[in-house]
Amino acid sequence: MSGQVAFSRGGTLALVAVGFALFLALIWLIASGEDFGGGGNNGQAHAASKGLNGYAGLARLLEADGFGVTRSRSPSGLETEGLLVLTPPPGADPKEMGKILRNREMTGPTLVILPKWNALRPPQTLPREVRSKFKPGWVMLFDAQPAEWTADLPSPYGFTHQVETLEKDEEPGWDGFAQSGNLPTRTILYADESDLHEPLITDSAGHWLALRVLGEQGSDYYEDAHWTIFVAEPDLLNNYGLADRTRAAAALALLREAAYDGDIDEITFDLTLNGFGASENLLTLAFRPPFLAATLCLLLALLIVGWRAFQRFGPPAAANGPAIAFGKERLIANGAGLILRARRFGLLAAPYAALSAREIAQRLGLARPDPEAIDAALARRLPSEEPFSRRIARLEAAHRPADILDAARALDDLNHKL
Repeated sequence: MSGQVAFSRGGTLALVAVGFALFLALIWLIASGEDFGGGGNNGQAHAASKGLNGYAGLARLLEADGFGVTRSRSPSGLETEGLLVLTPPPGADPKEMGKILRNREMTGPTLVILPKWNALRPPQTLPREVRSKFKPGWVMLFDAQPAEWTADLPSPYGFTHQVETLEKDEEPGWDGFAQSGNLPTRTILYADESDLHEPLITDSAGHWLALRVLGEQGSDYYEDAHWTIFVAEPDLLNNYGLADRTRAAAALALLREAAYDGDIDEITFDLTLNGFGASENLLTLAFRPPFLAATLCLLLALLIVGWRAFQRFGPPAAANGPAIAFGKERLIANGAGLILRARRFGLLAAPYAALSAREIAQRLGLARPDPEAIDAALARRLPSEEPFSRRIARLEAAHRPADILDAARALDDLNHKL
């Protein structure tokens, strides 16, 4: 066999580096929680949806206005100290919503956009030329339904969510933040009035389209809790509503109000309530405090081990290929077995002494394996070592197997040192 190896040192290092980079990419993809099936644009009412009832336009509008926008697929996003925007589905659990709002009271402000439309993808019965005009995520809006679970929220959050359809001669107007305009449809959702809330945007009939939760005067919530704002009429903020410049300006004003007049510049749109939650796993936790320090130490240790793997710890133990050919190895084994059976250990001393003398003389650059010449050369090379002649004399004088082995080891150690 030739002395060539399968991979060079550079090739092996490249393989290790590429594999490590792919591992880090896998970690990042798992942690980011990306949906490889289309990013969540499924036509429902959330920040990843581009349909009429979605809020992708609101997220882009806030980004253009200078806010730092995050679309969170992790439950940890509910703990943000910035503004949290919730878009719960029609069948949300009031106990779960109440728990989230309670936890947010001392963490940060919250904006809850209630659901409205029953939205469906275009049916397959439509003509092909009509269906071809629909872009991914587009929907058809049908009836509007209020969220019944708002009445079961704990105090001071609870209220009744209602729906009203205006007559043809009635204008679906709205007013708030020193602006006014019309809603895109005559079907309006609103919240019943309450002493624990205050209106932020109303319609032409005085119905509350958006409200802020105040709580009872003198209560801990009234004095210390962060703001919670409910948007009962989502057409003020969804992609359908933002088609109008005035409603878009009102949407920005409402979000700035929820963010304490812009003092908070980080806004998180939660997607876990809409079915896009990503569970925690050991790989993502390994790259988060307090486990990040241990992970960095482990990576540093791996780098050190990898670096040492490319460094030689000393001269090679043997040349390329087997030290002894297979036939000679079997012959030696058979000879050793014969000596062992015959118990003629004394026959081993003299041949091994002669063999060691030749090898040591060759390493010292001597022409002949003369013990005196070897001692002189060894005194110059390794002055602290026992003379060769004394070692070989001890081997020749040995008779017991243990003494023969000890003397042979002394010669072998000298050979290795040279």
